[in-house]
Amino acid sequence: MHDIIEQLQELSETVPIPLELPTFEQLVLVEEEILIPLPSELKEYLLYASDVIYGTIEPVTASDPYSHTYLSEVTAYAWSIGMPREYIAICQQGNNFYCIDQEGQVMLWSENGLESEAWESFWQWAEEVWLQS
Repeated sequence: MHDIIEQLQELSETVPIPLELPTFEQLVLVEEEILIPLPSELKEYLLYASDVIYGTIEPVTASDPYSHTYLSEVTAYAWSIGMPREYIAICQQGNNFYCIDQEGQVMLWSENGLESEAWESFWQWAEEVWLQS
């Protein structure tokens, strides 16, 4: 995990208005908004690496409720088009969503349902999908 966070931070693009990392209180608010606890690896990402801007993939964030990547809004939209409520969206690509379950497994969901490919953890997904984008 730490190696992937370091790699993401090194690759992060400099932008005029950088993203901010959320506070623990902001994560609690997100959990209250979606009524589901966040898996531990997703919390780690949000607290320590959600300010990274890299590549074409834009994972969810939790510090700015007005951002197009705000976890509660992205997840609510995914649920509204049919993603099962036991999943939390971690990244939107059109109407496809990378999502995470309570055990920390990441899957790709489309309007056709879950795709066959899955990753054992958020960090495996970050390394194999996000860093390769």
